[in-house]
Amino acid sequence: MTPPPDCSADFTASAFAPSSASAVAPMHPSAPPQSRDAESDFAGKAAALSADISRLTRPRIALMVLATVVTSGWLTAGRGFAGPELFWLLVGTTLVAASSSVANQILERDADRLMPRTARRPIAAGRLSVPAAVMLATLLVAAGGLIMTLASGWQPAAAALATWLLYVVIYTPMKMWSPLNTAVGAISGAMPVAIGWLAAEGPQRLAGGDAAGALAVAALATVLYLWQFPHFMAIAWLYRGQYAAAGMRMLTVDDPSGLRAAGQALSASLAMVPVSLVLAVPSGSIRLFLAAAIASLVYAVATVAFAVRRDDASARTLLFTSLGSLLALLTASVVFGLPT
Repeated sequence: MTPPPDCSADFTASAFAPSSASAVAPMHPSAPPQSRDAESDFAGKAAALSADISRLTRPRIALMVLATVVTSGWLTAGRGFAGPELFWLLVGTTLVAASSSVANQILERDADRLMPRTARRPIAAGRLSVPAAVMLATLLVAAGGLIMTLASGWQPAAAALATWLLYVVIYTPMKMWSPLNTAVGAISGAMPVAIGWLAAEGPQRLAGGDAAGALAVAALATVLYLWQFPHFMAIAWLYRGQYAAAGMRMLTVDDPSGLRAAGQALSASLAMVPVSLVLAVPSGSIRLFLAAAIASLVYAVATVAFAVRRDDASARTLLFTSLGSLLALLTASVVFGLPT
C-alpha cells in the first residue's frame, strides 16, 4: 500500500487536530471550563487522543489475536515457546493487527459515518485524514512484518500478512455485497493460529514425526472458525438496523426474521462441541477435556436460546457467552494442554 504524496505531514500534530477554530481562538474570561484551549486543557486532549487511538486500533481484538498466537505456539512446543523471541513476535503481531484495523476503517469510513456505533471513529469523524491513515497503516504493517521476520523468521510474518490481506482486501469490501462475508471473516479470524504454529516450528516438528501439536493446532483453528459464527450473528442481530442503514449485507439484514442467522449460529456451535474436545487428545488431559466440554456446551445452550427467541436479550447473552467460552477454552488449553 503506497501512501499519497502529501502523507509526509506530521501525523501527531495534524492528523488528530481539531477541525474547528476553537482550538486557536483566544479564551474569553467568562468562558466555561470546557471551552479552554488546548494548552490549558492538556489532560482532556490527552484523554481524547487516547480514546481515538483505542477506537482506531481496537486493542481488544488485538488481544484476542495475541491470545490465539500464544495458545497455538504453546500447544505446539510447550515451554519451548517462550523468551525474547515470543515477546517480539507478539509485538510484531500487535502492529500488524493494528494496521488491519486502521485499513478496515479507511475502507469503511463512509459506512461508519452512518452507524452510531462507529460514527465517532477518527477517520469516519474526520479527526484523522485518509492520507495520514494510509501512512499509519502502511508503517504499522511494515514494521510489524519486519519485527516478526527478525524474531521468528519469514513464515510467521507471511502468515500474518496473509491474514491482513484476507481481512482487508477480501472480507472488508465483501460486507457491502454479500452475506457470505461472515464465512470469509471467520477464516481470517482463525488464521492467527498459523502464526503461533509456524513460530514454534510446527512444520519441522510434524516432519520429524511429532503430530500431536499439529492435531491440537488444527483443532484450535477449527474451534476458532466455528466460534465466530454465533459471535458474529449476535452482533449482526443487535445492530441489524445500523447495518441496514449503512448498506452492509449482513445475514440479519437480508433475512430480518433471523432464521438464517440462527441456523448458521446453531450449526456452528453444535459442531464446535466435538471439535473442542479434540484439543485435549494430544495432551491426554482430563481437565482440559472437561473444560472444553463445559465451555462449548454452555456456548451451544446460549446459541439455542438465541435461535429460539431471536431477540436482543438472547443475542446480548450469546455475545457475552461467546467471549467467556473462548477465554475459558484458550486458558484451559494453556494451563492443561502442555504437550506430552
